[in-house]
Amino acid sequence: MKNNDLVPAIELLPALLPEQLAASAADAVREILAEAASANTTRSYASALRYWAAWFQGRYGTVIALPVPETAVVQFVVDHVARRSKTGLAWELPSALDAQLVAAKLKQRAGALKLSTVVHRVAVLSTAHQLNKVANPCEAPAVRHLLARGRRAAVKRGERPTKKTAIAKRELEALIATCDDSLEGIRDRALLYFAFASGGRRRSEVAAADLGDLRRAGERAFVYRLEHSKSQQAGPTASSTPDKPILGAAADAMAAWLTASGLTEGPIFRRLWKARIGPGLSPKAIAEVVQRRAAKAGLDGDFGGHSLRSGFVTEGGRQGIALPAIMAMTEHRAVASVIGYFQAGGVTDNPAAKLLED
Repeated sequence: MKNNDLVPAIELLPALLPEQLAASAADAVREILAEAASANTTRSYASALRYWAAWFQGRYGTVIALPVPETAVVQFVVDHVARRSKTGLAWELPSALDAQLVAAKLKQRAGALKLSTVVHRVAVLSTAHQLNKVANPCEAPAVRHLLARGRRAAVKRGERPTKKTAIAKRELEALIATCDDSLEGIRDRALLYFAFASGGRRRSEVAAADLGDLRRAGERAFVYRLEHSKSQQAGPTASSTPDKPILGAAADAMAAWLTASGLTEGPIFRRLWKARIGPGLSPKAIAEVVQRRAAKAGLDGDFGGHSLRSGFVTEGGRQGIALPAIMAMTEHRAVASVIGYFQAGGVTDNPAAKLLED
C-alpha cells in the first residue's frame, strides 16, 4: 500500500512546535479529564492526543481538528504499522517526519510503532470524537478491517503482547528474603506483602493506599478498603467487594512497618531519606521497589509493579482457587482479562494432560 493510494502528497512543515501541539489537543484533553479518568489514563490519553496533533500537522500541514477524515486515520495506521514487503518490513511514515517526532520527544525511536500502541492511539482518537459528539472515523469499516488485518499479520510474524514476569509465591518469598531489618527493608517487606496478599494490587493502588482505609481485624489480620481502582474509578459498586483482607505474614509485616515508621495517617508507603520519612511513593517508585528486590534476589525476568498482580492470579491457579474468589480479590470485571494468568498457573494440573499416567 502506497501513500498516494490514500492521500495526496503533503509537504512537511519545517518544524514541530510543542506549544501549538498542546493547544490543538487541549479541548479534547479537557473533555477526557471531565470524564474523571484515573491519573494514568489521563496521562496516556493526553500523550496520545499530542502525538496525533504532531503527526497530523507534519503529514497535512495544518492543525488537527475534529472530526478527523477517515482517510487520515487509515494513513496513520499504515504510517505506523509494519508489514512484510519484498524488501523486508516496511511502513509509510516519511523519514523526515519520523525524525521530527523523535526530536520533539513525542516518539522514543524512529521506525514503526507496536501494533498495541497504534490500537491505543486510534482508540483515544475515537474517544475524543465520542466525547465531542461528532462523526467517528475510527469506527469506519475500513479502519476496523485494517487494524484487524494488522493484528493478524503481527501474530503470523510471531509477535505477541509483552507481559511482566509473574511474581508468584515462590518468587515473592525470594524478594522478601532480601528485606533486612532496616527501615527500608521493613517498608519494602510490608509493601510487597500488601500488594500481593490484598489481591495483587496495581502499582497505582499501592501508591494510593491510605491509612484511613486500613483497620485492624484481629491479632494477625488487617482489612484494607479499596475505595478506588482502575476497574472501579467511581468507587465501589454493588457488585464489588472493596474490603481486602491482609492476613498472617502479610499482616505481621504491615504491623512492623506501622510500628517502625510511627505513621498514623496519610499514605501507607512513603519515601525514605536515611532515617527520615517523606511523602508517599509514586507508582513508578513502587515498580522500582519490585525491580530492585528482584535484582537482589537474583531472579531473571522482566519485573515491574504488575508482576505482583499477575503472580497473585497465577498462584491462585496453581493452588486451585476458584476463579470467582480470585476475581473478588483482584477486582477484575472481565474473565478474559484474568483467565490467561489463571490458566498459566494451573496448566500442569490439568487432568487432560495426564491421560498417559497410570
